[in-house]
Amino acid sequence: MAFSDSFLQELKYRADMATVAQRYVNLRKSGRGYVGLCPFHNEKTPSFYVFEDTQSFYCFGCGAGGDVITFIRQIENLDYVDAVKFLAAQCGLEVPEEAADDSTARLRKRILEMNRAAARFFYACLKSPEGAPGRRYFKKRQLLPSTITSFGLGYAPAKWDALKNHLKSLGYTEKEMQAASLIVVRDGHSYDKFRDRVMFPIIDLQGNVIAFGGRVLGDGEPKYLNSSDTPVFKKSRGLYALNFAKSNADGTLILCEGYMDVIALHQAGFKNAVATLGTALTPEQSRLMSRYAKEVIVSYDSDAAGQKAAQRAIGLLTSAGLNVRVLHIEGGKDPDEFIKTHGADKFKMLLKKSGSHIDYQIQKAKSKYDLNIPEQKIEFIKEAEEILSTVESAVQREVYAGKLAQELDITKDTFLAEINRFAARKKARERKTEIRNELADLRGLKDRINPQKGRYLKAANAEETLIVLLYKNPDFQKDIDKIIKPEDFLTEFNRRVYSAQRDIILSGGQPDLSLMGAMFTPEETGRITKMLVMRPVSNTIEEARDCANVILEEKMLRANENADALEIFNELKHKKLEQKKYRREK
Repeated sequence: MAFSDSFLQELKYRADMATVAQRYVNLRKSGRGYVGLCPFHNEKTPSFYVFEDTQSFYCFGCGAGGDVITFIRQIENLDYVDAVKFLAAQCGLEVPEEAADDSTARLRKRILEMNRAAARFFYACLKSPEGAPGRRYFKKRQLLPSTITSFGLGYAPAKWDALKNHLKSLGYTEKEMQAASLIVVRDGHSYDKFRDRVMFPIIDLQGNVIAFGGRVLGDGEPKYLNSSDTPVFKKSRGLYALNFAKSNADGTLILCEGYMDVIALHQAGFKNAVATLGTALTPEQSRLMSRYAKEVIVSYDSDAAGQKAAQRAIGLLTSAGLNVRVLHIEGGKDPDEFIKTHGADKFKMLLKKSGSHIDYQIQKAKSKYDLNIPEQKIEFIKEAEEILSTVESAVQREVYAGKLAQELDITKDTFLAEINRFAARKKARERKTEIRNELADLRGLKDRINPQKGRYLKAANAEETLIVLLYKNPDFQKDIDKIIKPEDFLTEFNRRVYSAQRDIILSGGQPDLSLMGAMFTPEETGRITKMLVMRPVSNTIEEARDCANVILEEKMLRANENADALEIFNELKHKKLEQKKYRREK
């Protein structure tokens, strides 16, 4: 979809970069812009910057960057067109009709409409005579009719084509159904993905049905089946029931393992409960929670698998800047069972008593050792030192160390010194890794965006400098065109950037990330932003000419090397042929 320059400029004028970013990130004023913790990767020291003068953002930690459209693309998991529409709707700006026809946007719209129709179909089936198995299951789980309605729960009939035929009658094609992960196509035949399952619609923050989870009724496998990733759904980036919980969080979210735990908690009055979507917790989901809460209470099953998952979740949640507490449930395997057995008031007391993640990890470590045996006591102390070394606050670290030292009958100062030494060694290792990565970046090694940079480092640096110079000084373009052409660039990525920028300039436009955004992925736009933010230029035509000449010289050098290599290859080939001829004659 092509948006006009005037429309995109008006959109950027209305959608101020800092204002939009502050809806998702806590920003503070810093120099010519704002700084905060990056929403795209886990960090403890702010490296996410918003620049007011260029209406752009850049993270010096993970390399995410771009304009306000790129920001919305990444944070809301939208494609370019839908990000523009999302921003336009927020700003009260009407999208021009001539820009409304786009195949990707049309498919997304069709899938969302189809998912809503499927959710209504499953709900209707639950209420029908053939939905009796689903009704029995929900009754057994003690769900109220109001809860079933609120969550839009349903039932997928035990037929191979019930949903497929229903959607066909509404005008949807099998190709669209497959794209929505509602049918499976195998060996030329298609059938419903969800059969004889109670259904859980997954709803995004805009109220769209984006996917489904289904629990089998009976002994079938898998027990839970979820939609695959689609153009409207990425299971690693969403949370079940966040559409309800975000308005009831009050600074705290309860993280559960499954859909039924969440529904049971909401029915019991704990409307700040969420769950992952059939996967282990991801960094993206952790950062998503940090938008709506400062604290997360991990409420996983008390079995071994649940405790292992809780341990992993703690690391991700704390990395996202969240305070973490861990719920210890007695008398029930999961929150749903506990509430059924002991009631909501007892569960509320459990929530209040839930300890910090540090307490949880210390107790978990302690359970592995007999502290009356000196060797095991020493091993526990080492593990406790490692755990406490992760505590950022020096005061908190001292409090935990003092409490544990007294319990272990060792001196607090010695224990604390060992913890601090452990933390220092850990930081030294992390810094060494950072330096290694920085050096690799400077040399263009392992560059996913521009993989040719390491091979043509000198040329690539000149290409990037020239791109920045012409972005800031588009009046240089005609002069530079007399020296160099886009095909003279040695690295493909920089050639694409230069060509896109050059086309804008020669058509009379001003280079802008918004005008180039549709041509590049968010990751590529981040790299372009990095060039603009981090590459210093003198803004002189002489520097631009020098860069162009360096690129040409490097191109000629590579051409000569290739010619020499070809000559050597041909010479060796000739010698081998002569040797073969000699052996035959002999």
